[in-house]
Amino acid sequence: MSSSEFYETARALENYLRFCKEIGIEELPAGFAAGGTEIADTERNGTVLLSDRRKSRDSSAVKTLSEIREELGDCTRCRLCETRKSIVFGEGNPKARLVFVGEGPGRDEDIQGRPFVGRAGQLLTKIIRAMKLERKDVYICNVVKCRPPGNRNPQPDEVASCEPFLMKQIESINPEVIVSLGSVATGLMLKLKNFKMGQLRGTFHQYGDSKLMITYHPAALLRNPSLKKPVWEDMKLVMKELGIPVSG
Repeated sequence: MSSSEFYETARALENYLRFCKEIGIEELPAGFAAGGTEIADTERNGTVLLSDRRKSRDSSAVKTLSEIREELGDCTRCRLCETRKSIVFGEGNPKARLVFVGEGPGRDEDIQGRPFVGRAGQLLTKIIRAMKLERKDVYICNVVKCRPPGNRNPQPDEVASCEPFLMKQIESINPEVIVSLGSVATGLMLKLKNFKMGQLRGTFHQYGDSKLMITYHPAALLRNPSLKKPVWEDMKLVMKELGIPVSG
């Protein structure tokens, strides 16, 4: 291992331990007793975690993310186009095994044109790293691609305008697991109107060929830090589904 790889691994371990401490986890995952070799092995064998899942489907009918973005264009399909600065399409690995779906861009995302880069996004990045992954390994997007004014919840007609593009993104990526962040994304993915997040999280639902995990939005964790522990429990289930070793 080169010195740069060593320090990168050390930083990954530090981020992981810090996040565990924040959410009250005292016990290290199995494999860390050997001096952090599990992270290094995971990185060396990244193809195991990020390998493309091949399914029997008509791939000729599935658009690439670039084609979907081109189809979206300079979108004016709903009123959100009147106040946005940027279209926030999504970013990450186009063949990711794991996709995170949020609600919509906030102020920082609208300025930068990237999803989850504000305070909630920084927390999501910590969660992803605690899962022994990086943002480049997963795909991150939102239900609506433009910021609702004042960060209000997107209206039903705004969601309906963007839904076809989100569905095409998921179809293109074909992930094994989707994590729905918050009630707006969950309501869309499961076609529910009246529900309680606490009753849906903690178990997998089915979304097409993908497993769907419901969990709280990182913004909710900033408002209520006690939600960090249940979110981490949800992420451990996701890790197990993807074959990433976790503690009992």
